[in-house]
Amino acid sequence: MLQLNIKDETAPLKAVVLGTAQSCGPVPKAEEAYDPKSLAHILAGTYPKEEDMVFEMDAFAKVFEKYGVQVFRPKVLKDVNQIFSRDIAFVIDDKLFHANILPDREKEFQAIKYIVDEIPAEKVVYPPEQVHIEGGDVMPWNDYIFVGTYTADDYPEYITARTNKEAVSFLEAQFPNKIVKPFELRKSNTDAKANALHLDCCFQPIGKNKAILHKNGFLVEEEYQWLVNYFGPGNIFEITADEMYQMFSNVFSISPEVVVSEQSFTRLNNWLRNQGFIVEEIPYAEIAKQEGLLRCSTLPLIRE
Repeated sequence: MLQLNIKDETAPLKAVVLGTAQSCGPVPKAEEAYDPKSLAHILAGTYPKEEDMVFEMDAFAKVFEKYGVQVFRPKVLKDVNQIFSRDIAFVIDDKLFHANILPDREKEFQAIKYIVDEIPAEKVVYPPEQVHIEGGDVMPWNDYIFVGTYTADDYPEYITARTNKEAVSFLEAQFPNKIVKPFELRKSNTDAKANALHLDCCFQPIGKNKAILHKNGFLVEEEYQWLVNYFGPGNIFEITADEMYQMFSNVFSISPEVVVSEQSFTRLNNWLRNQGFIVEEIPYAEIAKQEGLLRCSTLPLIRE
């Protein structure tokens, strides 16, 4: 049996589900796009090719291998995009939560059922239907659970709004000893540079006390300011709108010292090294065209 353990975003990683780009299907039609960035690449004819994305994910798998991390992959479904395993489930403490995602993505969860079956049944949680929640919006950080939300009345009009206020109440009930801290995110169905699809598209803690942050991803300035005060201005790498679009905040921590990053993120990678991090650079720019990057492709199961 798998004994899950996730208390934060950066403790040394022992086991992870890494998505797969195999058999991810034909280029979607414009009306099938889930986010504005994918849509732009579909329309421009620059949507990523399967072999390029398989190559990028293999590079990620090799880094995990280097650090002795146990890697699970989803069962490959024919013509289904299974890259972003963070969307389908997430772990807090010793529980795995099934994400209530866009309904036509439920089969992606079924593809990791063989892993879920290794977890004690009482540790697998299926939230009620009214709770909308995706792993990209959920970040356990010690006593806190940071949650990206969108709670305005026009929530149903945004395909980019993935986590609702019912999700916040649900997590509060699940973890009475933690502080669930919601952040309202800026949403757009049409402008990728003004859309924070998930919390990890505009914020991520790294190391023990540092963070990557993009101010305009947050709708409420006080909430953004709370994060600045919590981590301290000197510990924050503030990214531009273009860097948010390129997914600079969606790196992935293998430990407090080791960060996996996209090889073209020169400004960020230099800063990380100056802060004392080991930066494992890999190619991931093709996958980034679907408005997801390294954190989005992973579902951590066990950290030390």
